[in-house]
Amino acid sequence: MNTASELELEHAPGRRRRARVSWWAVSARVFVVLVYFFMLSPLIFVVWLSFFADAIPSFPPSGYTLHWYRQAFENESFASGFALSFKVAVVAAFISVILGVAASLGIVRNRFRGAAAINGLLMSPLVVPGIVAGIAIYLFYLRAENILDIDIVGTYGGLIAAHVCLTIPWTMRLVCASIGSLDTTIEEAARNLGASSLKTFWRITLPMLRPSIVASALFSFIVSFENLEVTLPLVGPGHTTLPIAIMQYLEFNLDPTIAAVSAAQIVLLGIVMLITDRFVKLSQVV
Repeated sequence: MNTASELELEHAPGRRRRARVSWWAVSARVFVVLVYFFMLSPLIFVVWLSFFADAIPSFPPSGYTLHWYRQAFENESFASGFALSFKVAVVAAFISVILGVAASLGIVRNRFRGAAAINGLLMSPLVVPGIVAGIAIYLFYLRAENILDIDIVGTYGGLIAAHVCLTIPWTMRLVCASIGSLDTTIEEAARNLGASSLKTFWRITLPMLRPSIVASALFSFIVSFENLEVTLPLVGPGHTTLPIAIMQYLEFNLDPTIAAVSAAQIVLLGIVMLITDRFVKLSQVV
């Protein structure tokens, strides 16, 4: 019979392997936590700074207060900037979803000559730097004003048109992926039962695309709401979006009011991102 010491020697290699695997698992979890902390640390410190009592931020703070949030909500430029950003983002998201869904259906379902080129053109804002796109749109608007003899730069319509160009690619990424995964036999069955093309689209195709459409609308809202580079050359005097109002405030002030505004913006966009992730996983978009 094996003695107790011999049994321990037999099982020792297995215990060492389990200990080694456990050590690697713990190390991997710690590494992941550190990476997440590194990525989220700017947001954490911005929110923390918004509660500092000192007008000139210093560490450690002398105390904490909600004064900067009250000052931010009472600032007229922030209020008007938020209202304009919200209106532009809602309208741009609505238009981009309509145009993006139509373009996606045409490109994915109807393979025609030049479809790849059109798809590349509509997706190009994703690869063009924002400041380059903003200046290019601004120069295009100036040329259009000279030809048409109408005001475009600094108008509400011109700003929305630029944001629609900015948000259409995000709609197409989501909707094209969703269309490619649809079960076409359901639509064929509806057509065979006498449904027209319009009724099939309205009753069958559109409900199946609803998650990607809702997600693309929310994601387009986020992209439009927080955009600065494209918006900066296109706004008129007295009509600024929230990101531009923040930038203008920073020219002459360094108090935590900006941190309070940024924290409120982080919470708003975070809620929209969470809602978006409920419909389509963000890993499919980014």
